[in-house]
Amino acid sequence: MTNPYQVYQTQQVTTATPPELTLQLYQGAVRFLKQAIKAHQEKNWTVVNERLQRVQEIYSELLVTLRPEYEISQSLAQLYDFLIRHVREANVKKDVKKMEEALELTVELRNTWEQAMANLKEGQGSP
Repeated sequence: MTNPYQVYQTQQVTTATPPELTLQLYQGAVRFLKQAIKAHQEKNWTVVNERLQRVQEIYSELLVTLRPEYEISQSLAQLYDFLIRHVREANVKKDVKKMEEALELTVELRNTWEQAMANLKEGQGSP
């Protein structure tokens, strides 16, 4: 039997625009970082490891989708690279402070991206 939630998720990804996909990646990274922090509090090291690996995969995906013709891509590449290394180190050392720092940066990136998408929509609606 098909899981309706999985069908919904698949439709969300397959019908999303590139900006929406980027937002979904940021949202996933935030969710997995929060889960890793919670698992750390519960000393569930397996879940911490799994969630932090997912976050690294998300940032790796964001890194490879950057378009070098845009000036901001260089800065984002450096930031994504930093976050990948930071999360990897948080995982190896089980350092919740590093997880929280990564979460803070990721939330900021997500919020900035949401604002940029809102500004773009407003701009398209005006003459």
